[in-house]
Order: sequence, then structure tokens, then C-alpha cells
Amino acid sequence: MNQESPKLNWLKSSYSGETGGNCVEVAHILANFRKSTYSGHGQDCVEVAELPCGAAIRDSKHPTSGHLPFPAPEWTGFLSAALGK
Repeated sequence: MNQESPKLNWLKSSYSGETGGNCVEVAHILANFRKSTYSGHGQDCVEVAELPCGAAIRDSKHPTSGHLPFPAPEWTGFLSAALGK
């Protein structure tokens, strides 16, 4: 996770008010998911994407069903535990 932060294209959310008071801006980060090295050869496939702020995982059988993001400290802790460190 030693990536430089990508240049983000911030957009005003359609949920922001017109008066300029409570504005919400959102940016979309493209995630490049890859099959985890801990995935099995059969049904148990997990995909992982490294993000500037941590990582995300998803089910390779249902990639459009969403993902589970982890902040960097939690992801590092998870990997340490999984590797027995």
C-alpha cells in the first residue's frame, strides 16, 4: 500500500442543497480487483483491491454485489493475523 494518492475528480453530490450551505462532494476511485493468493481453486474465491486508504475485498462469483472496504490499519492487522505474524 505504498501507492501515491490518485488525482481525484470531485463532484458535487445531487443530494447537496442549492443554497451552498450543506454541500457534499464525492469522488470515485477505480479499484483493480485481483484474485487473492489465498483463494481456492474451486468455489472459495476472494478478490482484493489495494486502495490509497486501505483495501477492499469482494466475492469473485458476485463482483457486482458490492465490496467490503478496510482502512489501512485494519487491513494490515488482518494480513498479519492471516500470515501468523
